[in-house]
Amino acid sequence: MRCRVRFLPSEKELEFEAGEMTLLEATRAAGLPIASACGENGACARCGLEIVEGADGIEAASAREVRIKERNRIDATLRLACRVRPRGDMTVRAAYW
Repeated sequence: MRCRVRFLPSEKELEFEAGEMTLLEATRAAGLPIASACGENGACARCGLEIVEGADGIEAASAREVRIKERNRIDATLRLACRVRPRGDMTVRAAYW
């Protein structure tokens, strides 16, 4: 099954096999900038994105992700792009696109 991720406000889109890549990898593949200082290990919490649509198609944030966001003072509503593997269509937003 394929999924499509739409990136706001850039309006770029990327289609790929569901579960094939993380949201961080998809963002980079779409040619958009995204912060990540920990080597995609989910430790720095700099890759937080707002899930605008499609959150029901991903796993809930793990206890580790919640702790990392709290420790790094990241908005609890954001998801760490390095921890999310889209399994269906979704729309995400970052203020800096």
